[in-house]
Amino acid sequence: MKYERLTKEQFEEMHQEFINFLATQSITASEWEEIKTTKPQVAEQELDVFSDLVWEGVLNNVKYLEHFSPQQLFLFQFTETDINLIAIKIDNQAVDITTTEGYQWLRKNLMNDDVDIFTSTKPIGEERNTDIFALIRKGANITKGELYTYFEELVDNN
Repeated sequence: MKYERLTKEQFEEMHQEFINFLATQSITASEWEEIKTTKPQVAEQELDVFSDLVWEGVLNNVKYLEHFSPQQLFLFQFTETDINLIAIKIDNQAVDITTTEGYQWLRKNLMNDDVDIFTSTKPIGEERNTDIFALIRKGANITKGELYTYFEELVDNN
């Protein structure tokens, strides 16, 4: 398995897609029930293959990720060729930007000496989706990129 198995809830949400997946392999509902009972390892493999296909589809469409921690914010943009990073580090332990108050403090104090903003770019490797998935497993969230765009404009104007 390349990524990780979908949760029971995710499978339930994707019930119709899973039925279609089984149909592409000429597996009927009754055959699936029999496979689950008599060949559980085959059923497990089918669940894993389907999970990887779903993850692959999701990861192919990722353009932005965000990862918040109490004193750091990592904003990633994925282009065809590069991964662009805007990293914000807070040098004030009293500020926790994962809270509403801490995030408001950051918004009001972007030019404060306690706020450092870094940028970086690196080429996307051969395993683009694996790299993105690793960031998601570490706590990054897929976004539409509004925060990245905001900080990109801020960095470009200074």
